Amino acid sequence: MEAQKINISVLYKDDRLIFVDKPSGIAVHRGWAKDRLTLADIVRDDLVGKQVFALSRLDRATSGIVGFALDSEMARLFQQLIFEKSLKKEYLALVRGPLKERILLSHPIPRSSGGERVPAETEFIPLKRSGRWTLVKAIPLTGRLHQIRRHLKHLSLPVVGDTRYGKGEINRYFREEYKLHRLALHASSLGFSHPDNDLSINLESPLPLDLERVFSRIFKDEPI
Repeated sequence: MEAQKINISVLYKDDRLIFVDKPSGIAVHRGWAKDRLTLADIVRDDLVGKQVFALSRLDRATSGIVGFALDSEMARLFQQLIFEKSLKKEYLALVRGPLKERILLSHPIPRSSGGERVPAETEFIPLKRSGRWTLVKAIPLTGRLHQIRRHLKHLSLPVVGDTRYGKGEINRYFREEYKLHRLALHASSLGFSHPDNDLSINLESPLPLDLERVFSRIFKDEPI
């Protein structure tokens, strides 16, 4: 798979930061899987032509907003924003089960795979319901490994397409009925104050076409 064959949309760029719209199915950076091609490779080689520093994790199967610093000092400054919980992040998730009202879940989860449990908080807001399915807005207030997916599992609201924490029968149903072969989780919004000048940056990632197609079928009477 060649980098130039993957269309990556730039949501924001200046001389120290770049934010892009990650498709589902590509890793942000090279990790245990030793991927031949990562999002960081594409941003470095095709979009900026220099070394980049990933500002946060986004699971391979999740789509949406991902940021990179273009120098190590900006990476450090941005990590300070994360430490101070100054970022405003929102996700959209399609889950099985009813979420009837807004909930703030405080439930510890492992910091890393097999690691000790640490405090984690996510706010969940129901947006649409149809039969067994609910479209949920997720607002993580901490940044733990697989936090949203783990918290939804804890609430018995598995995310459609989640092969790790979800339900196999749900995933098979969506593959067969909707031809959906991905995780129904999308990083849709990010807001922060630019470390250089305190300029308010508010980014939106449109719903990918594959998810839009499925959501439109499920929630027939309500536009997405």
